[in-house]
Amino acid sequence: MHNVENLTEDIFWIGVNDRKTQRFENYLPLDKGVSYNSYLILDEKVALIDTVEIGTSESFLEKLEGVLGDRKVDYLIINHMEPDHAGAIKDVIRLYPDIMLVGNAKTFPMLDAFYDCSKERCMNNRMVIKDGDTLELGKHTLNFAMVPMVHWPESMVTFESFTGTLFSNDAFGSFGSLDGGIFDDQLNLDFYEDEMRRYYSNIVGKYGVQTQNAIKKLSGLDIKCIAPCHGPIWRTDIAKVIKHYDAWSKMEPESEGVVIVYGSMYGNTEKMANSIASQLAKEGIVNIKMYDASKTDHSYIISDIWKYQGLIIGSCSHNNAVYPKVQPILSKLQNYGLKNRYLGIFGNMMWSGGGVRGIQAFADSLRGVEVIGESVEVKGTPKPADYAKLEAIAIAMADKLKEVRK
Repeated sequence: MHNVENLTEDIFWIGVNDRKTQRFENYLPLDKGVSYNSYLILDEKVALIDTVEIGTSESFLEKLEGVLGDRKVDYLIINHMEPDHAGAIKDVIRLYPDIMLVGNAKTFPMLDAFYDCSKERCMNNRMVIKDGDTLELGKHTLNFAMVPMVHWPESMVTFESFTGTLFSNDAFGSFGSLDGGIFDDQLNLDFYEDEMRRYYSNIVGKYGVQTQNAIKKLSGLDIKCIAPCHGPIWRTDIAKVIKHYDAWSKMEPESEGVVIVYGSMYGNTEKMANSIASQLAKEGIVNIKMYDASKTDHSYIISDIWKYQGLIIGSCSHNNAVYPKVQPILSKLQNYGLKNRYLGIFGNMMWSGGGVRGIQAFADSLRGVEVIGESVEVKGTPKPADYAKLEAIAIAMADKLKEVRK
């Protein structure tokens, strides 16, 4: 069957790549696409693990029927009800009207809320499973584990014990279509690691405690393959992806470096950002990522904030408040409870200020963020004395990072 891949002799990837949708959840850019991964297990009984987004269902159903031939699907395992995984459920149950739907107590109210299945023949074919329950397919046994709020209340994972395959739902997922290979050892992981961090930090990032709980719960399993609902399937360097999720869920930075994000209307705040960046480089900081909040989507900025330990935020004053393109970044970081970061603050004003004041209020709301140096707010274009203060922020930040380095 074209573009169907074997995980093992009788476990198949029948997912699809979406290179057309511009934004995930209608707000996160998909410049490099995304995959919707669905899996099929052929045994005495046939189990389908999750479906795909409705707009890609035609290709998915073609693969499903191509692998099955004259057989039918006995079980549909619903690990997650978000429509990018559950969108094709009604198509599947219309093809296989006697199918048994397998989910937990929180799955089916969501199914009924999203999709009216009242006219479907399998409406009453519902197997409600609990944490630790199993389902025998033949030589394959499915083991179910609840991972609530990673990242929805009904989220669960399915572990197939014969092959050691963890069908991990959104956990360990990534943006980026699967261009050619589907396994970690077939792909350029530099790209996918960046897209995985962007995926985690923007979608799952708020739920670090719950992710830690899930990692601990799954740590006793003999996992030989991790098969998420998005992105690469991990069969070679499983420890790497678990290590990433462990660090990201603790909000531990990966690298020494500084993210400078600023909002500037007429260029003065940008001049201030450039001055800070220049001094950081003179202090030996190599990883400096500068972002104009008006130009770069915030998902990329937040991904780099997850990566680096230093963060310097600048905003011009706009109607006595933070610049409108900077404020959503602050709001999301505040909502996620950013921690383990050093923060520098600067900004520009003309009469009553508000940008720096707003960033300081953001900093005060976070327990795990340490403000470095004195905040700098400039009236109009920066003067030599102002540049000296900005350079002081850079020096203080560099000193902190070097101290951690030791």
